[in-house]
Amino acid sequence: MEFIRTALNLLFGANPELRQIIGVTLRMSMFSTLISALLGIPIGVWVGGNEFKLKGWVTRLMNTLMGIPPVVGGLVVYLLLSRSGPLGSLKLLYTVTAMVIAQVILITPIIASMTANVVSIRANSIRETCHGLGIGNHQRMRLMLAEFRVPFISIVLAGFGRAIAEVGAIQMVGGNIQFKTRVMTTAIMMQSNMGHFELAVALGVVLLLISFAINSFVYRLQKGWQRV
Repeated sequence: MEFIRTALNLLFGANPELRQIIGVTLRMSMFSTLISALLGIPIGVWVGGNEFKLKGWVTRLMNTLMGIPPVVGGLVVYLLLSRSGPLGSLKLLYTVTAMVIAQVILITPIIASMTANVVSIRANSIRETCHGLGIGNHQRMRLMLAEFRVPFISIVLAGFGRAIAEVGAIQMVGGNIQFKTRVMTTAIMMQSNMGHFELAVALGVVLLLISFAINSFVYRLQKGWQRV
């Protein structure tokens, strides 16, 4: 079909703007996923692997934040980073950094909640084993991180999927500025609004191809870890 040929021409053609858009998309998605994983996985392991008085409330809060509307997260970051906001002096609005911050707010609860659900399944047996062996809390945390490393890859990959597909929050705090903060999703939305549907579909195919390539690489990595 015509849009597939257009997508291939975009992907393999000498288009400096598309290369820049892909670069910003990958940089934003990977940094936001990495930061969210570094925050969300330890939180999820701690919540899922321990029993405490407010665990039910914390779990419900994390599950609620999983569904936070992207525009709400974007609005919070926008108000913080705007000129009249508390962090306005940093001049981060309409930058890739602001987009990463918005993404972290959206993705961290997803990773934390999914991690807590996975860890809680075997938390009791691991906790009893560690207690019998005299293993402390710090070492038990490290043991859980190692024990669940394979499902953690799937969780991080889910966070990456949310990051690379996001449009509402990054449009609000990034501004869709050409050669600066324009990413694949905002470019698709812009082309759709302009009536260039064939180009918008072609850009969507390019985005899917990129996502498929990254997922294939992570899948091979996950299979390798499972064999080990």
